[in-house]
Amino acid sequence: MGYYDQDYENYNAKRQKGNRGGWFLAGFVGAILGGLLMFFALPALSNFVPYNMDLGDTESESQGGTESQSGITKNVSVNVNSAITDIVDDVSDAVVGVVNLQEAGFWNETGEAGTGSGVIYKKDGENAFVVTNHHVIEGASQVEISLSDGTRVAAEILGSDVLTDLAVLRVNSEKINKIAEFGDSDAVKPGEPVIAIGNPLGLQFSGSVTQGIISGTERAIPIDENGDGQVDWNAEVLQTDAAINPGNSGGALINLDGKVIGINSMKIAEAAVEGIGLSIPANHAIPIIEDLEKYSGVRRPFMGIGMRSLNEVSSYHKEQTLRLPEDITEGVIVMSVVPVSPATQAGLQEFDVITEFAGEKVKDIIELRKVLYDQDVGDTVEVKYFRNGEEMSGKMKLGEENMLGS
Repeated sequence: MGYYDQDYENYNAKRQKGNRGGWFLAGFVGAILGGLLMFFALPALSNFVPYNMDLGDTESESQGGTESQSGITKNVSVNVNSAITDIVDDVSDAVVGVVNLQEAGFWNETGEAGTGSGVIYKKDGENAFVVTNHHVIEGASQVEISLSDGTRVAAEILGSDVLTDLAVLRVNSEKINKIAEFGDSDAVKPGEPVIAIGNPLGLQFSGSVTQGIISGTERAIPIDENGDGQVDWNAEVLQTDAAINPGNSGGALINLDGKVIGINSMKIAEAAVEGIGLSIPANHAIPIIEDLEKYSGVRRPFMGIGMRSLNEVSSYHKEQTLRLPEDITEGVIVMSVVPVSPATQAGLQEFDVITEFAGEKVKDIIELRKVLYDQDVGDTVEVKYFRNGEEMSGKMKLGEENMLGS
């Protein structure tokens, strides 16, 4: 038993001694291999940037750097040029301020009554042409435009149109270097990105740029031209959420092709309303602009009557004054007739009720004007009407009226 114990102890001692030698050898080899691995790996690790490391401690491709104890620090330059900035650079000089100057006071001194925006759309020899809103230049005794560099240039009002709220100005082209191009507003779709450029709140914020989308197309906005509380016309406009504020009127609504698709005209300004700006579609504006430039007014067909919608009068007058059949509930009442007018020649009289014009049924003034303005000056159309309860008809050769006519 004692032999066995002694032999066992000798065996363990030899075994432990052998293990110590093996461990030493393994550790020595491992240290060498580890050193070699670190030697080759360090260059690669120097390029590794941890996820949460401050990028200011790394090198970038920008210019201009300073050396610090924590490493090399360089300013990061970001290229902010985009389609939007390119469009603004290309178009903004064609959007100008429009200054309404009016005489006031005892000495009739001329002062600024208001400012708006305008778009230079044409340059022809010594002249350049600017489109703006009628309400921007309304009542002006003089008008000036303010270029992007602040230069003021005297402008002549060639013509304006209350119904569409458009006006055309003519200026000397010497200092005009940029014009804007019209785009196809009929191709505009809801959700399409747009840019508005103008002068909100006056020339202090001239050339302001806002971005948004087309919120809606073919919006009908009622227009009361003479302030009598009756709707004279429904203006068809584009709706956008691009910020349009007072002073933006007459400015440009631009698509991502850099083309003017609308002339900014108004916004719905109520406490509970946000982001509803309205713009006159380019395709509607172009023929008006051409007429204003050429004729100083809009060439619209003219009948020569004063009108009132039938749905605005009481049932008593429908029965007793107009003597209409019970089933006639829509139409336009002839309130007056201009002497020697197309209406006179067609036989129309006071208190006749027009129910059909040029083959189209009409229920009110707005619809009658819409059908009328679809005709050309000089066209002959058929008109159907009721007089003292009887339906009658006549032929009318349309004349020409530059003002809000009917």
